[in-house]
Amino acid sequence: MSVPAEAVGQPKKAAAAAWIGSALEYYDFFIYGSAAALIFPKVFFDESDPATATLLSLATFGVAYAARPVGALFLGHFGDRIGRKKIMVFTLLLMGLSTFLIGCLPTRAQVGTLAPVLLVLCRVLQGISAAGEQASANSMTLEHAPSNRRGFFTSFTLGGTQGGQLIATLVFIPVAALPEHQLLTWGWRIPFWASVVVAAAGYFIRRRLEETPAFAKQAATEGVAKLPLAVLMREHWADVLRVIGGALVASVSTIFTVWALAYATSDSVGMSRSSMLWVGALANLVALAAIPLWASLSDRIGRRPVFLIGAAGSAIAMFLYLWAISTGNYPLTLILGVVAFGVVYSAANGVWPSFYGEMFSTRVRLSGMAIGTQIGFAVAGFAVTFAAQIAGPDGTDWSSVALFTAALCVPPVVAALSARETHTVPTEQLGERAPGSASQRQSVTA
Repeated sequence: MSVPAEAVGQPKKAAAAAWIGSALEYYDFFIYGSAAALIFPKVFFDESDPATATLLSLATFGVAYAARPVGALFLGHFGDRIGRKKIMVFTLLLMGLSTFLIGCLPTRAQVGTLAPVLLVLCRVLQGISAAGEQASANSMTLEHAPSNRRGFFTSFTLGGTQGGQLIATLVFIPVAALPEHQLLTWGWRIPFWASVVVAAAGYFIRRRLEETPAFAKQAATEGVAKLPLAVLMREHWADVLRVIGGALVASVSTIFTVWALAYATSDSVGMSRSSMLWVGALANLVALAAIPLWASLSDRIGRRPVFLIGAAGSAIAMFLYLWAISTGNYPLTLILGVVAFGVVYSAANGVWPSFYGEMFSTRVRLSGMAIGTQIGFAVAGFAVTFAAQIAGPDGTDWSSVALFTAALCVPPVVAALSARETHTVPTEQLGERAPGSASQRQSVTA
């Protein structure tokens, strides 16, 4: 198998496709988070007990994260067997379909308890899709990028994720402003139905991508691994643990996006839905600029110091943000929300695609990133549910939620401190270990 000439030297095209595809895919994923906080407690669960309805709705948000590790096992395996491009196309179409179906679901008033069951099933499909999305897009951009700019180009995947969240938030602002009856009957469905356009546009963009030179060369020379998971666990198990620990920093995103939104718009604080959605929109707008800047800095000084700034800084910044919400002071909440999520968290968010991806060799890169991140993200997804419980029966104990979030930032710090610095390592030498015997290598390759 020869390396296609078209696949060589396409870092900008790969980064752009990863950005646009991730933005489209995560638009679907994030509109669910907004709906779980603002709409679904009244549509799919028992309104007579608002606190329990909110808790159950936030739990469905976490269900997708529970499905992610399972999806990562399958999509990681096939991504390292058949290539990055095919997985990128598959995950996009699956996300678009499952999100469209959510918009078509009957409500609890129409079919009773079947409604939340169907909601959970669709959410599981979203989780399986997301399990392979970032790992395949990150692998694609990293393997196309120049060695000295891997951080910058790979960050476009996360820039796309933030772009998707920004689009989702902007779509929900006019929807949330609808009169209550219209919002709860048909208004909330519109963002989910729009996923048809998302899937069509994403498919057109991604099907035109070429496979990466690194994967093509691997397949043409040593061959792909028959059992990538076996190679991964034998040669990279410590790095998988590091990625799991590092991925817990995503708890900052889920707490900011879902729990803080629900808390700020609750009766105890009383901020409007639209005003809080603007906090998320502006924070994501700032993140779009901050992510590539932090990533470019990591190309100069290394992945570890930039990631540490984001992980440790987020523990402090989120405490200040939740405190600001508790005061009911909207300008202060807006400023600290933008700083916490748009600037500080972006340091870790912008650098992890290259930081994690550079831990693994080409043979198992997609598997390693998918499995490691999705196990960590599973914990981050349910952090919202834990936060709702920690906040007490009236949901006002924000300081306990802040301490809980800070505690989840400790494993990422430990993971970064124990990791190797890889920003100057040539792409073809990434993930190298002490060489085993030829027979050992041949036993797991095609």
